[in-house]
Amino acid sequence: MSGLDHAVWDALPLPALVLDDAGRVSRINPAAEGFLNVSNRAAEGAGLWDLLQVAAPPDAALLRARSDGRPLFVNDVCIGAGRAAPVRCSLSVAPLEGGIGAALVVATPRDMAGQGMQDGSARMATRSAIGMTEMLAHEIKNPLAGITGAAQLLSMTLGAADRELTDLIVGESRRIAALLDQVERFGNPAAPDLRAVNIHDVLTRARRSAQLGFAADMTMIEEYDPSLPDALADAGMLQQVVDNLIKNAVEAAGGRAGTIRLRSRFEQGAPVRGDAGKRLPLVIEVVDDGPGVPEALRDALFEPFVSGREDGTGLGLAIAARIIEGHGGWIAVASAPGHTVFRVSLPMASAAGRR
Repeated sequence: MSGLDHAVWDALPLPALVLDDAGRVSRINPAAEGFLNVSNRAAEGAGLWDLLQVAAPPDAALLRARSDGRPLFVNDVCIGAGRAAPVRCSLSVAPLEGGIGAALVVATPRDMAGQGMQDGSARMATRSAIGMTEMLAHEIKNPLAGITGAAQLLSMTLGAADRELTDLIVGESRRIAALLDQVERFGNPAAPDLRAVNIHDVLTRARRSAQLGFAADMTMIEEYDPSLPDALADAGMLQQVVDNLIKNAVEAAGGRAGTIRLRSRFEQGAPVRGDAGKRLPLVIEVVDDGPGVPEALRDALFEPFVSGREDGTGLGLAIAARIIEGHGGWIAVASAPGHTVFRVSLPMASAAGRR
């Protein structure tokens, strides 16, 4: 680059990456360093999708664009590298003059200007809503217990026909109490008991439990990396996350006998995330062939009380995200009709490396 080229490159307000002829990252600009939380030196030689952390990378489209020497535009890509939560972007890929197969990749975050203010306001509003809901949950549970007890006592003096009504009262009261418990647990999550955990043991238990219950009609396929090292996790909490993701996939199927894939893999060159500087190379994916997540819900899918179903509480995925956040991990979703991927990234139990 000439002196002018360097000045323009450094002044670009959008994250930009240059790929070499082999498709590896050769340099990134200062905006990309801040966006991806990685230095130019550390990024050099990395795979593009290893660096951007895209759940469903458009490899075929990128290969065609590079081989044909034509620009490529990809909308609605969730990029999560170096961030607490993924950011929806548009990707632009353009061939570089003088480099066969070399390309320039530019990421354009949606609503980049003012995003911090929007996120901060949203977090404050969410905390206020959660606080109010917690207070209401606590206040409702006491009279609800009285209603349940009174219905049980009343049932002892009634005939069979009338007992159906009291049984309904008791059943619905218990359902409401369980929902209130969920709200209270979300607002006051327990700290995870972090230990070395075999991810496949957790996935297998979750699969067996689901197939004996709510996923009995689904086909479930395991695609595991058998050499995966142990994760640093709370086994019980991690199973709760997987349970929620499987249940979400079943509900998305809408009664159709679909297919759910449970995957595990080791991600080479996983970037450092968060203030603790943890690498998150262990990846769990729950993939379904349902209709996909509605576009209007994707940005807020892990927020509490957001649901695409009329009878949904909107807490299952929010609790899953809260648990993974407590592990220092990351959870994201990439969705299209017929293919939805929920991805969880976790740290290893030991930095000694892969077995």
